[in-house]
Amino acid sequence: MAKSDLYKSAGVDIDLATRLLADVKGKLAAARRPEMLAPIGGFGGLFQIDLSKYREPVLVSSIDGVGTKLMIACMMGKYDTVGHDIVNHCINDISVQGAEPIYFMDYIGIGKLRSPLYEQVLGGIADACKASNCAVLGGETAEMPGMYGNDFDLVGVITGIVEKSELITGEKVRPGHVAIGIGSCGLHTNGYSLARKIVFDVCKYKVDTYLDELGETVGEALLKPHTCYFSAIREARKNGIHLDGIAHITGGGLYDNVPRILSDDVSVIFDPGALPVPPIFKLLVEKGSVSHEEAYRVFNMGVGMVWFVPEKEGDAALKCIRSCGFTAERIGGVVSGNKTVTVK
Repeated sequence: MAKSDLYKSAGVDIDLATRLLADVKGKLAAARRPEMLAPIGGFGGLFQIDLSKYREPVLVSSIDGVGTKLMIACMMGKYDTVGHDIVNHCINDISVQGAEPIYFMDYIGIGKLRSPLYEQVLGGIADACKASNCAVLGGETAEMPGMYGNDFDLVGVITGIVEKSELITGEKVRPGHVAIGIGSCGLHTNGYSLARKIVFDVCKYKVDTYLDELGETVGEALLKPHTCYFSAIREARKNGIHLDGIAHITGGGLYDNVPRILSDDVSVIFDPGALPVPPIFKLLVEKGSVSHEEAYRVFNMGVGMVWFVPEKEGDAALKCIRSCGFTAERIGGVVSGNKTVTVK
């Protein structure tokens, strides 16, 4: 018996990852930056920051997962989009503070490593990182038979950098600021536990059920990848637009994410009707009898990100966002208050 056969017979093939990794080496190699000092594969990733570019550099880090959207990927047998999901979610989380993403690392926990899942997930990660000039610095794949069954988990860790004086904190958001909503393409990476219950348990749909009101199958609508908004933020900063506060609308929706950046003496009143609501949300609300308030707490309801800018810069912000290919509208304003959110 070969040295690794006993481990393989216990459910872990330590050679398989190496073989599958060979298929995505080109993509991973393309997702790099000149600050990387070594290729992927070492015990630690090496990244040398060029401190000459900054006076007071601040590193911004975030960690997140894709949640039960992974179950939809398994049902569809399509895994590249969840690679985009984890990268884009993480990039949005740090870009709302003004940070440029510089490197990303991933963790895959799985019962039994298999193809094409492994190559598609890593390929999606590499493509998404390359699109935002973010290096894939390394990662970890843990094969754990008996732990996950046929499922898997996907986690991402990102690091970005921003000049301290250019941090976006929300403390400058004052009464009179306007709220600019940027459109989402669907659920992004939140609300899937409720969405799955409505779609599969209540409606009895399958992932390949085609619905005219969606214009696509249920699975295609649910698997749309999380939109990355970093390009619009970068463009706005270049054009001198005062981004005084930005909220990434993830789990908790408008109600829970926006207060995270508000001062204690301001509130926001939203009227998001100007932004189109993707058909998947209309289906979920109607078929699941989801109340207005719960819908805007569990789901993003078509608002993927909110910018708070001075009223006089509202039109410039809209023009900037739209020039980057996103849908955007004024969806509210800031008033005196107590850190609350109202959604009409």
